[in-house]
Parts: sequence; C-alpha cells; structure tokens
Amino acid sequence: MSMFCHQCQETMKNTGCSMKQGMCGKSAEVANLQDLFIWCLKGISVWGHKAKKFDLYDNEAGFFIDKGLFATITNANFDRTAFIELIKESIAIRDRVKDSFLQAHKNKNGSDFSLSVPECATWIPNNEDDIKAKADSGAGGWLEIENEDERSLKATILYGLKGMSAYAEHAYQINKSCKEVFEFLMEALAALVDESKSQDELFDLVIKTGEMGVKTMAILDEANTTAYGTPEITQVNIGVGKNPGILITGHDLVDLEELLEQTKDQGVDVYTHSEMLPAHYYPKLKQYSHLYGNYGNAWWHQKEDIANFNGPMLFTSNCLVPPVKVDYKDKLFTTGAVGFEGLPHIPDRAEGGKKDFSTIIEMAKECAPPKEIETGQITGGFAHSQVLALADKVIEANYDGTSDKGFNVVAATITANPDITHWIVTAPNDEGAQGATRALEQAGIGQHGRTTVYRCRPLASGLGIRLVSLSLFFFWPC
Repeated sequence: MSMFCHQCQETMKNTGCSMKQGMCGKSAEVANLQDLFIWCLKGISVWGHKAKKFDLYDNEAGFFIDKGLFATITNANFDRTAFIELIKESIAIRDRVKDSFLQAHKNKNGSDFSLSVPECATWIPNNEDDIKAKADSGAGGWLEIENEDERSLKATILYGLKGMSAYAEHAYQINKSCKEVFEFLMEALAALVDESKSQDELFDLVIKTGEMGVKTMAILDEANTTAYGTPEITQVNIGVGKNPGILITGHDLVDLEELLEQTKDQGVDVYTHSEMLPAHYYPKLKQYSHLYGNYGNAWWHQKEDIANFNGPMLFTSNCLVPPVKVDYKDKLFTTGAVGFEGLPHIPDRAEGGKKDFSTIIEMAKECAPPKEIETGQITGGFAHSQVLALADKVIEANYDGTSDKGFNVVAATITANPDITHWIVTAPNDEGAQGATRALEQAGIGQHGRTTVYRCRPLASGLGIRLVSLSLFFFWPC
C-alpha cells in the first residue's frame, strides 16, 4: 500500500511522501483514509452549498466539516479507527443534508432534482471493507488530478481551508458561531469536485480562500480576547516547582481553562508546552497561580521533554509526534481533533457542559514533579495590540542579511541607547538573529532573561509594523 501526501514542508524530496509511512509518522493506510474522508466531506459540501440557495443551513454539518478538516492537518490525528468512524458519520450527515435539499427543491419547483452530482455526493459503503477498498484505490487523492496546474490550485485551496478550519474550530468553542466560515468551507470544497471549474475560477477561489482565512483569524482573535483579555507582554517561568504537574500543548484555550479550573487546590501544577505557550499572555489565564510556566522546547523535541516531565501530557491540537518506542506512552492523552491508536481520548464536551479531565488529574497526583531542565524566564505576549502600543519605541536598523552586519548594527544601536537594559529583537533570518545575540551578549545584556531574540519570516506582517526582509527591529517593554 502506498500514499501520496504533500501537505507539509517535511515531505520526502520536497515533492510528497509516497512510501508506506510519511515523514510525520503517518501510515499509508491513515493517509489514504484521510484522503477518502476529505472526499466524503466534499460530498456533504456539494449538498450543503446547494441547500444554501434555499436558505437552508445545517450548523452541525458545518462544524463536522470544520473539525474533520482540522483532524487531517499534519501531526494531529493518526488513528485509523477514528477515521473509519468519521467516514461512516460523514455519510449519514451527507444524506441528511441531501434529503433536506431535495425536499426544498421539490417544494419550490414541483419536481425532483435531476442534475448530476460528483460520486462523493452519492457513494455509500456497505461495510468497513468497502471503506478500506475505496481508500486503497486512491479515491480523493491528489494523483487523481492529472493536470499539475489544476492540482496545485486545488491543493492551495484545500490547505488554506485546513488552516482556516483550525482557527474556526477554536473560535467556535468560545462563541459557538462560525456560520460564514462553515458556509465558505462548503462552497470551496464543493468547487474542488466541480469539473466545470476553470483554472481561472480556481485561482479566484485561491484568493477568496486567503481573504476568508484572514477574516477567520480576526474571528478567533476577537473570540480569544473577549473571553480571556488582550495579550500583554509577560515574563514566563521556564523552571519547575515542587508539585507534580500536567503538561498541555496545542492551541485550545478552552481546554486549558477547564483543566485549570479542575486542578484548582488539587496540588497539581499545569505547564504549557510549545504551541500552548501564548496562553500565559492572556490576563484571565494568568490569574491561575498553578499555571506554573512553560516546560521544554519546540514540538519536535517533545519526546525528550515528555520523558523528563514525569507527569501526564494532554494534546489539544497539533503537534503530536507518534509515541513509538517510548516509555511514556501510558501518560499521553488526546482530545479534540487529535488522535492516536491506543491513546485514551478525552471526549468532546456535551452541549453546555465541560470536558472531564479527572483521569489525567488523578494520574498526575501519583507522579513525581517535573525534572528541572532549565531555569529563568522568557518574554512573550507581543500580540498586535501590544506591539501597536509600543510602536513609538521601535527602532529599525537595516543590514545586509549577514551575521557580521547584524552584529554591527545591533552593537551600534546598543551603544547609542545606553539607558536601555531590556531588549526584544526580531530578525528576518537566522544570521541576523545570531549576530544580534552575539552583540547583546558581548554588551552584557543578553543574560539573566534581560533580552529575547526572535527569528521572524521576512514576509510576516499584520502586526501594524512592516517586517521588511533584511531589517532588524528592536522592541522593549515599558
């Protein structure tokens, strides 16, 4: 059995994973089941988009599509059984949406709907063997599209939708309303199986997908700041305490809040890892004294970090490194869109209810405190509103992209501002960050948590400050 997946930057030879296992650890079977599942989501979308013309909207179907796309992003869900069940559920939801549309069409037109639709809108498996056979056939896979330009356009759209779905899912957990996004997901997915679409039309949809992605980010930003306050510059502890702990990663702030509530006065501290680090910057979440700090390094170092942490770890979203040949697998838990065969999964919250993290909490109580791997603090919290508030304190220094020139301009800036002892530096390439670090350390500033150096993408924007390639920007808190 082989696969073809090119949705992440780690793909084999920068073209796509086509082996028995992807670079992320995803098996060919799971990859093909994911392709089939997305194909089934397109089937729901065909009918859902048609139903919109009759002012019909199925919120459950919209959220199912959104969360389903989220489950297929890189390093999120590796559970073959989960995808088989999702495919079954997608068929039931599709047929419900289809029946609503067919009835509305007949009521308005006095006749049955008779136009042709893609196979994904009608396919019905009789059993799991049918599902597996369909997945093995490559149904829904990229290699079904022979024209490379068409394939690239459709891939750009779908990967944009996947990112959008992640933002929308987190926003939905807070405000329970993402109708515009969900309807667009259906519109775009339906277009991906519409053979009448020209490449020009697909290009236009690429642009529209980007626009909707920005809008979805704004929806999530509003949801997060309304619920938890506006992020602010914060010193985050990277040491450890004396209590046992729970390590939590991902991006779901609602999951974190509920875990913090349930661990109050339990003698258990909560530590963030990697993607969950920004939680420390939100005023409401900072109020929890047992949100002790951030533990470990980037997500791809999680195997070492989890082993050192001693306590259980909860994955609320990507990124999960497959726990193969490790000693800590029995301490891992997943929830939301995340899954891995054999790991306990915390069920979704019931309408109006909360998730139950008691199993994780009780396990944590029996564990040793985290092993100390570093001490000190790191500085973060530079959300767009915070950066704008400091705009008059930003210094821009141009350089040629080399480490030596980066060193020179930072050293000159430090010399010209002797009263500044706390710096936040962003650089558009690694060489600039390295040069800045050397200059700060030589000046005795880059010690004891008094400075932070970030490496930013040259095209990063949207913070109210233009991050231009081959420029350095310096920030310092009030």
